[in-house]
Amino acid sequence: MNSLILVGAGGLARETLAAARQDWKILGFVDDNPALHGTEIDGVPVLGPLDVIFDHPDAQVVICTASTANQASRKKIVARLGLPASRYATVVHPTASIAAGTTIGEGCILLAFVVVTAPQEIGSHVVIMPHVTITHDDRISSYVTFAARVALAGAVSVGETAYLGSGALVREGLSIGEGALVGMGSVVLQDVPAHQIWAGVPARRLSEGTR
Repeated sequence: MNSLILVGAGGLARETLAAARQDWKILGFVDDNPALHGTEIDGVPVLGPLDVIFDHPDAQVVICTASTANQASRKKIVARLGLPASRYATVVHPTASIAAGTTIGEGCILLAFVVVTAPQEIGSHVVIMPHVTITHDDRISSYVTFAARVALAGAVSVGETAYLGSGALVREGLSIGEGALVGMGSVVLQDVPAHQIWAGVPARRLSEGTR
């Protein structure tokens, strides 16, 4: 088994740990919160701050952060660490159903019962939470976050660092712009421009994003 370090020690990191235990030797979490150092989460130690990664040059790394308050958090951590792409693991829960021929970039997390219905390309460091459905001809850029039960119809384009909240539905052929935020339970029936916040049924613009 390859060794794995999980960056972050919050809820997503715990979910990623549960998905990864079967296929990886888990070394521990790293987190810059000093109050967590030396503690254990779900039986796994918090090794220290992010710089501890450099003490384990043979370990794979996966970044387990996702927040509507900081949609670009994974992108910023990748820039900070400066690791080669080969150091990043992709974690796929064993119940995920991924169409043969799908390309998944480094550092992605696909949790339980994710479905990708036809072969396509998914960018790097994408987080896809449980029960998300991604259908034919969608285009998923790097650093996108899908909360639980998001569903994309076909030929949807999602820009870098966009965040789609739990239960959001997106109609076929639309685009979600870079850094956009779609609120939970929204029904998206038109394009969402970059860096805007949209929510509702049907979704409408609420404000400019700050990410």
